[in-house]
Amino acid sequence: MVGLVALLVIGPERLPKAARIAGFWIGKTRHMIASVKAEIKEELQAEEIRQVFKEQAELKEIQRMLDDASDAANSVKSSLEQAQQVNVEQVKRPHESE
Repeated sequence: MVGLVALLVIGPERLPKAARIAGFWIGKTRHMIASVKAEIKEELQAEEIRQVFKEQAELKEIQRMLDDASDAANSVKSSLEQAQQVNVEQVKRPHESE
């Protein structure tokens, strides 16, 4: 139907050239749309990767905090064990002198 209308409006002499020009612009438009789609897809993938890196950094920070807390707990435990040992030694000394 479009071809018949184009034949009547443009005429048989100019129709092949008009069809080539229309085909060129349709192809160019399709290529541009495909290019934009590819760029959007790449940007979405890049954003997903950035999000994964951000989550990994957050997990590393949490792990570091847990390690720090564990170190602090071990330090407190060691101090308490040393204090307990000192107390035991002090309790034994008065009894030994008698």
